[in-house]
Parts: sequence; structure tokens; C-alpha cells
Amino acid sequence: MSQSDVLTVSREVILVTLELSLPILLFGLVAGVLVSIFQAVTSIQEFTLTFVPKLLAVVLALMIFGSWMLTTLVNFMVTTYQHMPPITH
Repeated sequence: MSQSDVLTVSREVILVTLELSLPILLFGLVAGVLVSIFQAVTSIQEFTLTFVPKLLAVVLALMIFGSWMLTTLVNFMVTTYQHMPPITH
């Protein structure tokens, strides 16, 4: 495996990781911003008020995007294994 092959695989790994984590991070970010606005408006400073909505948003994102994420990951792994050079003894 040459240096360019390693760099190509590394780049693909980083891109797939970003692609898979982005929906979950965006849902958590939106939930966090909405809860922060709510806390600023009502002056309620409760830890569980920030944690529970973010957790629910992440679970919702996993429910919505879970099958797509699994398909993307499986396709990446299949492609990776198909491009591995055959091991001969």
C-alpha cells in the first residue's frame, strides 16, 4: 500500500465520519440553542432542562437517520474491503 493509498483511505474515513455525525450534531445544536433561548427568556437555570432535550434530539436524529447511517457505513466498509489487495502467502 503506497502513501497515496493511505492518504486516500484516511480522507474517505474522515469524510464518512463527518457525514455520519453531522445530522446528530445538528439536531443537538438546534436543541441546545432552543433550550438556551428558553432559559434566557424565562430565567430558569436547571441542568436537566438542558440535558434532556438534547438527549431526545439525538435519539430522534438516530431514529430518523439511523438506517441511512448504517447503509452509508456498510457501503464504505464493503468498498474498503473490495479495494484491499489480496493477501497471498
